[in-house]
Formats: sequence, C-alpha cells, structure tokens
Amino acid sequence: MVPVSILVVCVISLSWVILTDHAQGLGVNWGGMTSHPLDPTSVVKMLKDNGIKKVKLFDAEPDTMNALAGSGISVVVGIPNDKLASLSSSYKHAQEWVKENITKYDHNGGVDISYVAVGNEPFLTSYNGSFVKTTFPAMRNIQKALDEAGTRHKIKAIVPFNADVYEAASGKPSHGQFRKDIKSEMLKILGLLKSNKSPFFVNIYPFLSLQQSSDFPKEFAFFDGTSKPVRDNNNEYDNVFDANHDTLIWSLKKVGYQDLEIVIGEAGWPTDGDKNANKILAKKFYDGLLKKLAKGDGTPLRKGYLEVYLFGLTDEDLKSIAPGDFERHWGILGYDGQPKFPMDLTGKGNDKLLKAVQGVQYMDKKWCVLNNDVRNATLLQFELNYACSQTDCTSLKNGSSCDLDLPGKVSFAFNSYFQSRDQDVRTCDFNGKAKITTDNPSKGSCVFNIQIYSAGVKHQVTCALSIFAGLALMSFLH
Repeated sequence: MVPVSILVVCVISLSWVILTDHAQGLGVNWGGMTSHPLDPTSVVKMLKDNGIKKVKLFDAEPDTMNALAGSGISVVVGIPNDKLASLSSSYKHAQEWVKENITKYDHNGGVDISYVAVGNEPFLTSYNGSFVKTTFPAMRNIQKALDEAGTRHKIKAIVPFNADVYEAASGKPSHGQFRKDIKSEMLKILGLLKSNKSPFFVNIYPFLSLQQSSDFPKEFAFFDGTSKPVRDNNNEYDNVFDANHDTLIWSLKKVGYQDLEIVIGEAGWPTDGDKNANKILAKKFYDGLLKKLAKGDGTPLRKGYLEVYLFGLTDEDLKSIAPGDFERHWGILGYDGQPKFPMDLTGKGNDKLLKAVQGVQYMDKKWCVLNNDVRNATLLQFELNYACSQTDCTSLKNGSSCDLDLPGKVSFAFNSYFQSRDQDVRTCDFNGKAKITTDNPSKGSCVFNIQIYSAGVKHQVTCALSIFAGLALMSFLH
C-alpha cells in the first residue's frame, strides 16, 4: 500500500497485542485518507469493543493521537515519505519532530507508543529512487532523537518496506535476495535495526501477486491448501504469503541478518475496484489468514508466532489510484465504519460482524441521478468523464461492484460528486442533465452511497480527487 500525503492525511494503522481470545500477533492498519473522516474517539471505542489493542499510524494527526491517549492501545506512529528529506538533512528537525509527535504524548495517561515508522515503503520501485538516500539518515536521526528523549528500549525507529525490496527470479524462496539497486542502503538500515533489537517490517499482499500477473495461480493467493505446492529444498509452499515471508528470511540470511524479528506491517484484500477485489474473496483471504495465525504454526522457515497487521480499517476515498482502483477499498469496514462481511478475529471460524463505529450520522436520504430524458451518448460520456475527474468512481471499472450501462454509470458518478459535496443542491445540475431523487437508485451489489457528516477534522474533496481519480478513470470509461 502507498499512502501519499495529500491535503489532509490522518493516516493511522492499528498495531497488535497478544490477546487470549484473538489470533496471535493480530493487528490492523487504520488509514485516514478520506474526505469525510470518522470521529477518532468513536473509532477508538470501536477498536476496544472489538478487542484490538495495538495501532500503527501513518502519521501523527493530533485529533487521532489525543483520542488514543489513555486507551491502552499500543501505537506505531508514522512519518510520511515527504518528511524524510528534512529529517535526514537536519538532526534538529528530527528532534523537533520527536518532541512534537512523540514526547508530547509519551507520558502516564498518554499514548502507548511502541515504534516510529520512518517513511512508508520508501524503496518502492515506482518511486524511482526518490527516497533511497534519505531513508537511512532520517531513521538514524529519529532513533538518536528518541534515545535523547529518554525513550530507548521502549520506542524504536523502524521502516515499513514493501516486499519488492527483495526478489527471487526463480520463484523459489531460497533464491531470494535484496534488490541490487538498494542493497547498500538496506545494509545500513539492517545494521541499525539489529543494534536496537528492532524488527523488520514488511508488507505482503497476495492480492497484488494475483492482480499483477495473469499467469499467477489464483488459489496460491489463499490458505486453503488447494494450490499445487512449490517445492524448495525440503520445504513445500502452498500459498504465496508463506513463500514471500520465507523469501525475506533467505534474503536476510544472505547478508547476515537472519535472526531479525519479522513483522508483517500490512496484509489484506480489497473489496472493489478490480475483478478479484470483492467481499467473497476478501472474506476467504481473511478467514484463511486468521485461522493460520490462530494455529501459530508460522511458515516453513520460521515456526510459531507471527505478528500481522491487517490492512486496513476503513475505505479511503482520497488515496492515490495509481496502483489500481482497488486502493480505495482495502477496509474491513466501509467509509461509514460499518463492517463489510462477517469474520472472526480469534481465527476459530465463528464468524460474525465486527462491532461498528457508533454515532455515525448520515446526510438526508436523497441521491443525484441522470435525468431520464438524456440519451445522447456523446454528452453522457462527457458528463461521466467530468464527474469522475472530480470524485471517486472506482466502483465503476469492469469487474467491480457496479456493472452498469452508460446512463447508470453517469448516475453513479453524479451521485458520488453530489455526496462528496455534502449534498449541495448546486452540485446536482450538470448542465440540466441531473436531478435529485428520494428513490434509492442502488442496484444489487452496486450501492449509491449517502455521505456521512464529517468528524470536523477538515474534510476536503478538491484537486486531490481530480488528479488521482479523473485522469486514470477517463481511460477505462470510454
């Protein structure tokens, strides 16, 4: 996953705790790249209601941090990639950041902070090396500032990496090695992690393995044991999660750091925006993962306990869709804090809906749709492209939840735009082609949402959506 700092970003991820009634090592990421944020206090209550005791944040948004204070939830606080250059160039900046975002909350009755995540997947190949030279010095400065502030042995600096920092050309874990273009920087980071007894955070996404390759065997993305196993020396792998994890172990072993603890910083399955992104497959993935964690059998190369953070908590309509339209649909909860499907965090298979975020208020039951008398396909396409350049239309892609004809797509786009602008009647016009209705236009799996009232943490729906949504969506809606 690639959280990008745009406008207001209150990104948070939930860490884990060992609970007697939960799968070992289970956590969850809580992201806040949304136009209408939920009330952080209500979200924290929901986390406690569901027994989630650890949180990993992508930022240190004050309202969220204040809501977590005194909650007993352990927190990983994140630093966005766009701050790495400043933190790497000046130790004073690192001191100031730690004082403002860590020391301020690190006291009795404050926030229980476990790690500071320096950047987020900073070595992604798609970043073209933008953060390769600044990540380690930023991490070193932050760790030094943490130590100076008296947090040593309690709060440690880590870097959450994407699994693309290592590779195995043959597909066998034993052939794993770190990418040559980043190896020297990786060794510096590994050395600092080892000296501080800090874990290696890595994000593993079986969904992306399936989504990025038409030849990838679908069942290998899940945990059913129905896939043809991959044999590697004396080990067998029947799922890509285990194979990916052990590829990392081999990569670490080859550079002398095989004893580092490994934490899975992100693992999840989206529910929309791609032919393989739906609630059925998401439930299948989570059921398998949670049962695996409950068994505590680890992977072929590292038996026992696994620490995993689910990604993510809620859908986020301001995320970049550069990797794919599914990026806005990773939540196990919807945009409104409602659970999407039954699951059992204990991994025992006793599925039920998670407890929802309470106190969420919806706007009026009205929708903006296309006037029935508009039939000109060229005009419809123009209005569709315009609306989707200004709002979230990721549910419209072929194979997604909204398999609609052109007029239906236009109505969906009109409503998305209308709701994102808080149902302002002036935003349901589109040159006289739109109208407001009290009849719910939802069809089957395609839900025409009603927006919620924001928590007041500043919601903005502007050029971020235009840049991220519009250009990408125009290409497939023609």
